[in-house]
Amino acid sequence: MLLTVFVLLGIFFAFILLGVPIAVCIALSSLITLMLSMPFEFATTTLAQRLVGGLDSFTLLSIPFFIMSGYLMGRGGIAERLIEAAKALIGTVPGGLALVNTLSCMLFGSISGSAVAATSAIGSFMIPKMEEEGYDRDFSTAVTVTGSILGLLIPPSNVLIVYAVAAGGVSIAALFMAGYVPGIIAGVALMIVAAIYSKHHNFPVSERIPLRIAIYKVLDAGPSIFMVVIVVVGIVAGLFTATEASAVAVVYGLALTLHYGEISIRDLPSVMLKSIETTAIVLLLIGVSSGMAWVLAYENIPQSISEYMLGISDNPLVILLMINVILLLVGIFLDITPAILIFTPIFLPVATDLGMSPIHFGIMLVLNLSIGLCTPPVGSVLFVGCAVAGTTIQRLIRPLKMLYLALIGVLLLVTFFPTLSEGLPNALGLLS
Repeated sequence: MLLTVFVLLGIFFAFILLGVPIAVCIALSSLITLMLSMPFEFATTTLAQRLVGGLDSFTLLSIPFFIMSGYLMGRGGIAERLIEAAKALIGTVPGGLALVNTLSCMLFGSISGSAVAATSAIGSFMIPKMEEEGYDRDFSTAVTVTGSILGLLIPPSNVLIVYAVAAGGVSIAALFMAGYVPGIIAGVALMIVAAIYSKHHNFPVSERIPLRIAIYKVLDAGPSIFMVVIVVVGIVAGLFTATEASAVAVVYGLALTLHYGEISIRDLPSVMLKSIETTAIVLLLIGVSSGMAWVLAYENIPQSISEYMLGISDNPLVILLMINVILLLVGIFLDITPAILIFTPIFLPVATDLGMSPIHFGIMLVLNLSIGLCTPPVGSVLFVGCAVAGTTIQRLIRPLKMLYLALIGVLLLVTFFPTLSEGLPNALGLLS
């Protein structure tokens, strides 16, 4: 078993260090590992079958639709409306613009389903605005980067759907509800740290907005936020499946952006092309990762790792800390989608042996790997934030540290207190 693990992961990370595309890394490492126990012809045929079989899922149909709805909302002037609404609500407290930035990133990340899109859309507007108001550029960028990843926990979230598939059909409705409380707690933690940092550095407080204008700005952003309400309530109430909800999101997003006049019918081909490109990448990763997951199961690796880790310690707290540390390291070098697909079949059996539910583990996993997106030196969201702000990762590390520690603190809370992720879906009767 150890030889198989070393061969699989060794080849995988060797290809990554050589700059080979991640999908090719997964496919080749799986194929070479499989060839240790079966002939080449049988290995290639089996892996190809598993790759295609991994895409044979009705649930996966929701991913291209949610991706397209995210692109539509991103082109529809939604970011500016969300920022203005957030400014009207919390912009006048100490560190107000930093709090507005965090809240806007959370909302836009939830609507678009992409941390990178949230960083780009909100950051391109808020970072110059905060700098103009007297905030430090590096701090503003750090706030944008850390706030953007929280949208991955707040539905509708593509990565939660990917986890549901990787975990073998976990309830998407339960996962969606489970992400709310941890996502909000993480957002509040970031806001508290940002407010303290802002007050300590004497950043300015924005002027109070007249109540009439504040109400108008909140109502103006209402239709954008309502898309999330339609999708989540529809799924939880059983009005439609996640796939049907994604189609509803596309229709609603298209109608809203056309109504705002930020996009025209002539722009739709470019939006569809970007959606197709992104979908192709995601589904290719899902396919090859399904093949790797089958190789892991064929070689009995998850069960062996579970026995090995339980042999190190019978204390669940110690084992969960070990899993979190490993996932944090993985998240630094590997994007969140392939990481979920590769490590869910490895660590989920360990977690369930400890009495952890797949819902609880999924939220912990997604939050952990999301933190990796803003972790130096490879975090993809971190790179986008630096590019938008025109700064460097080295300059970003100092203001990022306290925000990062806040996220780690929330991760530990989510890990050791299952009620934070299971309480809401349990109250709604979504957990069997």
